[in-house]
Amino acid sequence: MKEQRNKREVGTFYERMACAFIEDEGMEVIETNYRTQLGEIDIIARDRNTLVFLEVKYRKDRSHGGAEFAIPRKKQLTIMKVAKVYIKMNGLPLNGFYRFDAVLIDGEEIQHIKNAWQA
Repeated sequence: MKEQRNKREVGTFYERMACAFIEDEGMEVIETNYRTQLGEIDIIARDRNTLVFLEVKYRKDRSHGGAEFAIPRKKQLTIMKVAKVYIKMNGLPLNGFYRFDAVLIDGEEIQHIKNAWQA
């Protein structure tokens, strides 16, 4: 139980770091840890007229390939399904401007990948 809590605390720390990073880039964080029965989206933000669904991945180093390898297609598909729920629940147009991004944190290095994958 303690290990799970510590893992969640680590995740929360890096998600907050990611929020600060994208806010510094001019994005507005709307919601964090949006959960449904289908899954979770780490951050939902607005980049001008685009609603952005972000996945945050942290790795303490690149010894196992780095954070960019931590978002498999199955996870991407889950995020897209959860995004559809968010869009519907908030009465947003299905043909609006949406994007799927990733914030990758490898040790001390952080990068924001816009359009990390397509729907």
